[in-house]
Amino acid sequence: MRLALFCSLIAAAFGFCPAAFALDPAEVVVIANKSVPDSIEVAEHYLAKRQVPRGNLILLDLPKGEDMTRKEYDEKLAGPLREALQARKKQVKVLLTVYGVPLRVGGQEQTPEEKAGFDLLTPRLEVIRKEIAELEKNKTAPGSADRIKAAQAALAPLQQQQARFTHPESHACVDSELMMLWVGKYPLERFLPNPMHWQFPASKRQPGKIFLMTARLDGPSKDIAKRLVDDAVAVEQAGGLQGKAYIDARGLAYKADKPGETGTGLEGYDESYREAAAVLKKAGIETVLDDKPEIFKADSCPDTALYSGWYALANYTPACKLNRGAVAWHLASYEAATLRDPKSRVWCVGLLRDGAAVTLGPVAEPYTVGFPKPEEFFGFLVTGEDTVVECYAKTALLVSWMTVFVGDPLYNPYAQTMPGKKGSVHPSPKGARNIFNTPTEDF
Repeated sequence: MRLALFCSLIAAAFGFCPAAFALDPAEVVVIANKSVPDSIEVAEHYLAKRQVPRGNLILLDLPKGEDMTRKEYDEKLAGPLREALQARKKQVKVLLTVYGVPLRVGGQEQTPEEKAGFDLLTPRLEVIRKEIAELEKNKTAPGSADRIKAAQAALAPLQQQQARFTHPESHACVDSELMMLWVGKYPLERFLPNPMHWQFPASKRQPGKIFLMTARLDGPSKDIAKRLVDDAVAVEQAGGLQGKAYIDARGLAYKADKPGETGTGLEGYDESYREAAAVLKKAGIETVLDDKPEIFKADSCPDTALYSGWYALANYTPACKLNRGAVAWHLASYEAATLRDPKSRVWCVGLLRDGAAVTLGPVAEPYTVGFPKPEEFFGFLVTGEDTVVECYAKTALLVSWMTVFVGDPLYNPYAQTMPGKKGSVHPSPKGARNIFNTPTEDF
């Protein structure tokens, strides 16, 4: 008990959960939409399956679709949730949203002052843009290159001002925003670094700030949402996840010696896929690595326990015969733009429909940096030390952003077999700079 208390104090002080200590059902709060009966049914199913205390079920009156406005998020979700959990904020580690809870929150609305500033700025922007367009028509004229460069330099800070007035990238995944539930006011212009990441510098942690892990039970039907926990429990009772790993890289050459290289571009993620295959093979998991531009063909991956690959935008290909409890995700934009449309071609819907127990994807454009590094996520997963949500929380680079994690947060598919060795995971790709030591705008 003293050890558990010490763990709780550390987590509260530094805003993260040490991975060495397993999650407890009492540390999971389940959020359901009381306006959607199926949402309550999924939540009740999870409580029963995982023996989560009934007091950990929070029913909120939320919009019925997959979208909510920023005002609705603040007034109907975040505000009431803070009020309900205030007395036990230090005990809660995971927020689990379920089928029926909105998936995406809209952008921040302009204040009157921001609108006035935008109206003043717009004519200046139009003048410079017209100037650049005219210069581009005669770019071979003497001095044109220098004049274009100067005009573009003048345009850049004005565009930054415009973004501050209009908040063009302040929309986000609901669950990613909920990771910041206890932070108070924070900028919504774009994403923020994830302080729970395993490489986040200790010197940058803010004592007293609490960050939450989030997961979601969702899918094209309430039955699929319930199946996610059913599969997780069944696999754990059967001794753990069995099957092969399929890793689909693209053959992009990576050079770690480029100045300032953080490995967050296309080549860096492709290298991380190759490193993921290596760490899984080292763990003794039979692994198939495809390092060619084409994705795996339909029905070409039998006996699948683990899958990840890229990049076939909203063009799901059923390559994998997914074993029960499979962990599978595809790196591409908008692959969680919906979770509930059974006819959608996005990868999250296809993988959930075909039997995945865990997946993740973005609700809007995330850039590559919106995904975990594959080597880190799968490397930690196969050590068996962390539940799936801990693996995600410690490898997601960003919060207040686009990616949703779907699956039972208490699921640990390798807890009993523990094929991966502790310490086998390295910052990926090898040789890259720690992204958290670079300015956020350079991510």
